[in-house]
Amino acid sequence: MQDIINRFISYVTIDTESDPNSETTPSTAKQWDLANKLVDELKAMGMHDVSIDENAYIMATLPSNVDQKVPTIGFVSHFDTTPDFTGANVNPQIIEKYDGKDIVLNAEQNIILSPNYFEDLLLYKGQTLITTDGLTLLGADDKAGITEIMEAMKYLIEHPEIKHGTIRVGFTPDEEIGRGAHKFDVEKFACDWAYTMDGSQIGELEYENFNAAGAKITFKGKSVHPGYAKGKMINSMLLANQFISALPFNEVPERTKDYEGFFHVHHLTGSIEETVLELIIRDHDKALFEGRKELIHTIAKQINDQYAQQFGEDICIAEVKDQYYNMREKVEPVFHIVDIAEKAMKELGITPIIKPIRGGTDGSQLSYKGLPCPNIFAGGHNFHGKYEYVPVESMIKATEVIVKICELTATESF
Repeated sequence: MQDIINRFISYVTIDTESDPNSETTPSTAKQWDLANKLVDELKAMGMHDVSIDENAYIMATLPSNVDQKVPTIGFVSHFDTTPDFTGANVNPQIIEKYDGKDIVLNAEQNIILSPNYFEDLLLYKGQTLITTDGLTLLGADDKAGITEIMEAMKYLIEHPEIKHGTIRVGFTPDEEIGRGAHKFDVEKFACDWAYTMDGSQIGELEYENFNAAGAKITFKGKSVHPGYAKGKMINSMLLANQFISALPFNEVPERTKDYEGFFHVHHLTGSIEETVLELIIRDHDKALFEGRKELIHTIAKQINDQYAQQFGEDICIAEVKDQYYNMREKVEPVFHIVDIAEKAMKELGITPIIKPIRGGTDGSQLSYKGLPCPNIFAGGHNFHGKYEYVPVESMIKATEVIVKICELTATESF
């Protein structure tokens, strides 16, 4: 337990926030700080073929210790954290033998992690939790996954009696801004399949995810003195409000679950002259996904038609770009890779929770690049904010799952 705690804290206290407005890879120079540390640690523990490329993609190999030919499998996690909430100056708090009551994250600001609001906390009564101090995110997404992969490789190296085939590990930048797999060299990774360690609650096993797109809507207005504005002023901020109001009211993240898709407005900046609205579009069903994208263009056209005579040109410009697709299509033909993970969990006394991801992972893009890649729990909860926490016992179990998958892959028949 202490080894996992120490390793995890050494990772989360390094700021690796990514930046969607950057054109470099990694998108922030500070991601190199953790990337270089991971390379040094992989070499020190005895991993082979440790490499880091010009874009900070890390790969390493644990050679097979069996004579027969068995599949080469991989484990992947990302080392960046979301730009949605600060990951600088992370100060983890360790709560031993959690008593099931409120946890005061920050007394001065009265920030409380409460099971009355976050009911999942009660699943971990009596366990050791690592939380934030209420001022930053924690970074369990996905430094818990990195910790687990590193600890699993260390354990396999120290216990050669556990039989396994060739194991590859990969760590990526910029997953949180949708680019984690963009420059991942699948051919170099050379695996039959892989798993991302990037899920949440203990037991999660996922091979379905959203189809995803991002939309940027720019509204052009006309500024005129408000005392003389009738028939002349066009307030771009009100156009944005009109656009948002035309979206389905209940199809937002806070009112949907399971396979239900949504539109999520996440940024809105503007003035009378120009307003920019950014949103994401999500749906598991491909046809519904295409319909959602079309709705964006339909609403934009309606606004343009409304003001065409007055303005003489389009005042609502909609740009929609696909981000990733549902990996189910690529995983189902090789479904035994899900079966192996499920069996590993059951043999360790973990109840598998097989459900769709209401989001995406590097695995969704990697699956479409030819590397089928289901997602396994890393243990954290409440990602991307100050209420994030991870039970240490869940990280231990995730580490054990990796080891067991490696063992089963070398001993099971396919």
